[in-house]
Amino acid sequence: MSLHLVPVKWREACAFIDAVHRHHGPPHAYNFAVGVADSESLRAVAIAGRPVSRMLADGWTIEILRVASDGVVNGCSMLYGACWRAAKALGYRRAVTYIQDGETGASLKAAGWRKVADLPANPGWDRPSRPRAKLGTENVARERWEITTADYEPGRGLPRFPDGGSSVDRQLSLLGEAS
Repeated sequence: MSLHLVPVKWREACAFIDAVHRHHGPPHAYNFAVGVADSESLRAVAIAGRPVSRMLADGWTIEILRVASDGVVNGCSMLYGACWRAAKALGYRRAVTYIQDGETGASLKAAGWRKVADLPANPGWDRPSRPRAKLGTENVARERWEITTADYEPGRGLPRFPDGGSSVDRQLSLLGEAS
């Protein structure tokens, strides 16, 4: 059985995660998704997107929001590696992801990632100012893992153009000029 990477559409990735992920449903948004398949079927998927934490959303960082597998050997490692290669090709300098306390991180280690933080259990996201439904993952400690390029500098902003705008501002203005 030979495994290979395949592009995965949003709905297909979400359906796969709904079917096999142990403790989360699909995320609410994404930048891209990738899958691992054998000759017969899709065996694992990963979804990458904007970091959930505002503190990590520096424009250079992408978060691997979900990885789900039917248990295929090496599938998750292939996905973490593929997501990082794709992210670098898109200009990202850092990727982060989280695992629950008690998970080994073997797939992340195999793909070259490193553990950077132990995070305490959180009682959940529900607050009086913004009610949230319980997910079943409350009160579980987590670990944050990351991988970076050699030139990544925490706190460095996105490139600026001579007029003071960011690369994103410039792209948006060019889109406006084209219409």
